[in-house]
Amino acid sequence: MFDAILIDKTDDAQTVTLSDVSPDQLPEGDVLVDVAYSTLNYKDALAITGASPVVRSFPMVPGIDFSGVVVESAHADYKPGDRVVLNGWGVGEKHWGGLAGQARVKGDWLVPLPDGISLRQAMAIGTAGYTAMLCVLALETQGITPDKGEIVVSGAAGGVGSVATALLAARGYEVAAVTGRPAEADYLRSLGAASIVDRAELSGKGRPLAKERWAGGIDVAGSTVLANMLASIKYRGAVAACGLAAGMDLPATVAPFILRGVTLVGVDSVMCPKAERVGAWKRLASDLDLAKLDAMVTEIPLSEVIDTAPKFLDGQIRGRIVVPVAPKAD
Repeated sequence: MFDAILIDKTDDAQTVTLSDVSPDQLPEGDVLVDVAYSTLNYKDALAITGASPVVRSFPMVPGIDFSGVVVESAHADYKPGDRVVLNGWGVGEKHWGGLAGQARVKGDWLVPLPDGISLRQAMAIGTAGYTAMLCVLALETQGITPDKGEIVVSGAAGGVGSVATALLAARGYEVAAVTGRPAEADYLRSLGAASIVDRAELSGKGRPLAKERWAGGIDVAGSTVLANMLASIKYRGAVAACGLAAGMDLPATVAPFILRGVTLVGVDSVMCPKAERVGAWKRLASDLDLAKLDAMVTEIPLSEVIDTAPKFLDGQIRGRIVVPVAPKAD
C-alpha cells in the first residue's frame, strides 16, 4: 500500500482525500514507476478544488507530472533502475497521475532524465519549466535572438514565468517580467529580470496597436494581457502563448499580424511529440542555472497538497511547489 491523493465524485459532490492505495488499483500501463517527486501545478489545483472539470474519469489521482525510478517494465526503452520524468499525456486528468507513491503508465509517455538533473530538480523544473523551455525554443525558431530586443514574460512570478525568466536571462536576453505582485520584484531580479512591468499595464482594454516595445513575449495569461502584449511587439516579433490564467478569450485585432508581421505561436506541453520533449529536457540540462531553482521552490508534503491547492487559484503561489512523495538519492 502507498499514499495517494484520490479524487472521487458522488451524485452530490466531489471528494478529495489522502488515501491508502494498492498497486492492484493502478491503471494499465507497461512501466511501473516508484514516484520520488511530483508537483502541484495550476491544473492540479483546478482538479483538486473542482473549480474546473479537469478530471475526465473517477476515481482519479491528480498530478500531471512526476519523476521517479522504474520498478517494472515491459517497454523496450526502459529497465528497472532507470530514472525517468513524465509530463502531460492526460496523466492526472484521464490516467492516474503522480501524486501517489507509484504510477503505472505507458512507456511512450516517459522521458529518460538527462544526466546532471536530479530527481528533485526534475520536479523543481516540472511541467512548468518544461513548458517554459518549449516557449523559449519557439521564440528561437522564429528568429528572436537576444540582439533583437527585450522579451516580455507574463505571470513571471509563477512556475512557467519563473523558469522562462531564468532561461532567457541565461541565454543573454533582457527580460521584462510582468507581475501583479510588486513584492516579488527582488525575486524576479534574482532570476535575471532586467525590468519589472506592472500587470495593470497589460490588463486594461488596449488599442489595436501600441508603441513597439518588445521583440518577443512568453504569455501564460491569455485574454487582455495577451492582446495588449501582441499590440506592443516590434516588427517581425513573436509571442509564445501557453496559458489562460486571465481567460480563454483574446480581445485583439489582426493589426499586429498584418501591419507588423507579428507571429503568435501556440505552445502545447501535454501532447507534444516525444522527440521535442527529449530535446527540451536536454536543453534544460544545459541552459538552466540549476542553482537558481532553490529560489523558485517551496516543498510541501503529500498531506498538505489538498489544503494548498486553493492558494494557487487565489494567486498566492510563487514559483514551483514540489511534493516529495518518496524521495530517493540519485
